Amino acid sequence: MLKDSVKHINIKKVSINGIVDAEDQLAVEEPLEIRINYDLDGEQTKKSISVTMRTPGNDEELAVGFLFTEGIIKDRNQVTNIKSDLFDDNKVTVTLAENVTPKLQTSERNFYTTSSCGVCGKSSIDAIKTVSSYRGENDDISVSGGLFYTLQETLRNQQEVFQNTGGLHASALFDLEGSFVLLREDVGRHNALDKVIGASFLSEQLPLTNTILLLSGRASFELIQKASMAGIKIVAAIGAPSSLALQLAEDFGITLIGFLGRERFNIYSGSQRIML
Repeated sequence: MLKDSVKHINIKKVSINGIVDAEDQLAVEEPLEIRINYDLDGEQTKKSISVTMRTPGNDEELAVGFLFTEGIIKDRNQVTNIKSDLFDDNKVTVTLAENVTPKLQTSERNFYTTSSCGVCGKSSIDAIKTVSSYRGENDDISVSGGLFYTLQETLRNQQEVFQNTGGLHASALFDLEGSFVLLREDVGRHNALDKVIGASFLSEQLPLTNTILLLSGRASFELIQKASMAGIKIVAAIGAPSSLALQLAEDFGITLIGFLGRERFNIYSGSQRIML
């Protein structure tokens, strides 16, 4: 992923000591058009669902992760093929199984979304509250509070691109003992999480009930919504949660942790799962 995710450029570094020529690395940002191919009244129909600004890499995961977290598709059996365009790496088509009708009405998203906001095109808050198949399931999850102190350092060690550019968000999965499972990066925080969920979708690992999701930045509403779609019960963020993210976490029964550091963290909801 490193080759496609980073662009090397020449810059001038300016300081009080003078100007020097140097090489820098930037996180690549390019548009990805996500399309679906499905059967409509006996005829194959192609439809563009969204264009999102993303960091190239893991595009198939991003496409199916987006479709799943938007509620357009529900399970792995509904997808028969995922293919990038032969002449354009910035287009991915997801082909659905015969007689599968995508739930397009659940995603009232404008055609274009930026890398910083995955829900900018939503017509209303109600339209964003996609109903998870795993919502309301009972669990007896209990994890040690001490394991959270190690997650941030593990995340930093895994973020090869982030260390080089400082420009990518990361979403990572850990098991309930704090062992690292999976990480994806992207210039858009919602894309990074869609890639993680998409990878789990393709490997038929959903729901992700027995995992901890770690976010490299803040916890926004859309990230909690996507986590709930995947059945994730514990979300920890290096940064702060928003008020709407907290409201959704409480509604969906998610344990939400913010301001996670090496020696501290705040529990905003679902404290019954954390043994202190």
